[in-house]
Amino acid sequence: MNHQDNELHHDLHIHFPILGNHHSTKALEGSPLYRELRPKLFKILNSYEMKTIAPTAVPEPYYRAVAWNVERGICFEEIVHFLKNHPLIATADILLITETDLGMARSGNRNIAKELAGILQMNYLFVPSYLNLSKGCGIEQEMGGDNTLGIHGNAIFSRYPIHKPRIVPLPRTHDKMKGREKRIGNQRAAIGTIELPGHPLRTTCVHLDMRSTQPDRKKQMAAVLTALHEEGDAPSLIGGDWNTSTYDTHNTLSAIIGFWVRICIGVNNSIRNHYLHPYRFFEKRLFKMLEAAGYDYKECNELGTATVHYRAADMKANKNLGEWIPDWCFQFIRWALRKTDGECPFKLDWFAQKHLKILQPGQMTSPRKGPSVAPQVLGNLILNGQEASDHDAIVMDFCFR
Repeated sequence: MNHQDNELHHDLHIHFPILGNHHSTKALEGSPLYRELRPKLFKILNSYEMKTIAPTAVPEPYYRAVAWNVERGICFEEIVHFLKNHPLIATADILLITETDLGMARSGNRNIAKELAGILQMNYLFVPSYLNLSKGCGIEQEMGGDNTLGIHGNAIFSRYPIHKPRIVPLPRTHDKMKGREKRIGNQRAAIGTIELPGHPLRTTCVHLDMRSTQPDRKKQMAAVLTALHEEGDAPSLIGGDWNTSTYDTHNTLSAIIGFWVRICIGVNNSIRNHYLHPYRFFEKRLFKMLEAAGYDYKECNELGTATVHYRAADMKANKNLGEWIPDWCFQFIRWALRKTDGECPFKLDWFAQKHLKILQPGQMTSPRKGPSVAPQVLGNLILNGQEASDHDAIVMDFCFR
């Protein structure tokens, strides 16, 4: 069921309420209905949408990539505004967009990837990760309407043709059927070859699991690196939300213990040396693995700059965290952040690259994009008081060696 120029669809959602009554993957997989539907369910999850929309693009002196977790596409108008009007995002040649919904009530039952591609006139590849049996987590449970398709995944957009799509399932890190947000599937990386003029670029959009341990995240990235290694030593770009929080969040107890460990380390010390530089200690093995595989991450990211800003007063964020963290924890979080105005930054979104030259300000100039810029975080993506997403975007300019 590989969809070239077609939209993913199914009629399985009528069974989702019954499947969603199970409280563990083991219980789900033991049900007669699941066993009957399993081939159809995984036919969808192992499919993709890929469509050529963009007119033929001319070669550029250099190329611009942007990675952005758009928080399911819930704030669609705000997302579109920045994709069309931000001086750097709007000029991107490649977009790596994590958390894109297809037929989810929380995002208006839109096909986020397809609609964005049409508005931006960019080619796209969308890869599903989950079939959602519920509306989502936290405040998403309160949104009106019902899911029509319940598909969630990640997408690559490009001004240039995308070929050779590949889906890479990532190792599961926790039981997706426990809790109110019930899902079938697991994170899947989207890989496609972007045919930049004279230089095919193997491009990966990947979202590592939030509910995971540090070794889990390393294993998930290892699955991506293994897939890319199987294809040779071509120029390659990896980007997305890697959830490098420094925490073991696969269960509540581990997260609470990790919190108190960081209190002992010191809140300011944790922020300055760990949350903003996760490669220094807690996530060191993941980043060392990238380097051992020939991938650079230091030159193509703005190091030490947050892409997510947790605010203790943010009711939406707390409601989402409250799905798996007890209410009494929040008073300790507020206490811990009392000297930082209730805010805590994290560096979760990253690029890694192989065989590319990362550009600095003004190093090259493009008639369409103007002077090149240094890798950086693009924050303050707020329109009329509404944040477009809970993540900032990241950008890098590059050419080929």
